[in-house]
Amino acid sequence: MGEDEPNLGLLCFIAYRAVEARVLEALAAAGYDDLTPAQGRVFARIGPDGTRVTELAEQSRVTKQTAGFLVDQLERAGYVRRVPDPTDARARLVRIAERGEAAVAVARVAEAEVEAEWTRHLGKQGASQLRRALTSLREITDPYR
Repeated sequence: MGEDEPNLGLLCFIAYRAVEARVLEALAAAGYDDLTPAQGRVFARIGPDGTRVTELAEQSRVTKQTAGFLVDQLERAGYVRRVPDPTDARARLVRIAERGEAAVAVARVAEAEVEAEWTRHLGKQGASQLRRALTSLREITDPYR
């Protein structure tokens, strides 16, 4: 890596930021213009059966208070709801609500559009190699995979 060449982490971040911006633009255009990037990062980590705020905080790398604040905002906007955790009566799970599911569908379309653009730019082989390399990196970088 040359002195003026960005490191791999920064290159991944730049690409991620581009996808995030496109998704937020598509969401805003579809009427979901009240989502912030911070809310989106927490929202994206909600599992299909719901996720505890403590887990969302850990995976989002924010404090429990910050995650709780963001979930409160998402709940008020109708994207998520809190429900009792069937495995622990004292705990609550954050689940994606109907409005959130509709927003996810919009986001998936935007993500697919970006991937198609990147595949056209890199070529099918280049895009496939990038996916394999990044998937392999998850083995040593993603404790939540």
